[in-house]
Amino acid sequence: MSGRTTALTPPADAGPPVRHPEAPAPGEVIGAHYENCFGCGAGVPHGLHLEVRAGEGVAVTAEFRVKEAHQGAPGLAHGGVLATALDETLGSLNWLTRVIAVTGRLETDFLLPVPVDSVLHLEAEAVAVHHRKIYCTATGRLGGPEGPVAVRADAVFIEVKVEHFINHGRPAEINAALADPDQVKVVRAFEVNP
Repeated sequence: MSGRTTALTPPADAGPPVRHPEAPAPGEVIGAHYENCFGCGAGVPHGLHLEVRAGEGVAVTAEFRVKEAHQGAPGLAHGGVLATALDETLGSLNWLTRVIAVTGRLETDFLLPVPVDSVLHLEAEAVAVHHRKIYCTATGRLGGPEGPVAVRADAVFIEVKVEHFINHGRPAEINAALADPDQVKVVRAFEVNP
């Protein structure tokens, strides 16, 4: 982005996000895009293991159980881990629009401490699109979908081509992902933010 700051407020001429006709149905589990993704993959023992579900419109929900490995201060979730949970949930919105995009900017507000062993209920929604920019918002609530907001974020994702990952990723992982005989897994590996 050449050192420029990306505004979190969409411009006046931004349009609404459009759900792709083949997007997962509301309530359907979206699934991991890549086994070794820290946010959603099962192949990372201390990862977040988020299970994201499609919502109505261009929205998703997820749950995140804070484990001991996610601590910052004793007994509390690390702020960076909470930001990652929000970022992963926001990135999952790309499954609903069928756009390959990466995080351009993420601004996070921490409102309440999140204890180890608590469950954070995450909701994310795309609110506007302007050229290659997708404007989104997310919240994390303690204890349930109606619980108090502990953390929230606003983000801008930037649409990219698959070459972004091929040109910048480590060749061993890129080649392994591309060589998988399951072509659905190949496509999924590059569909949401890394």
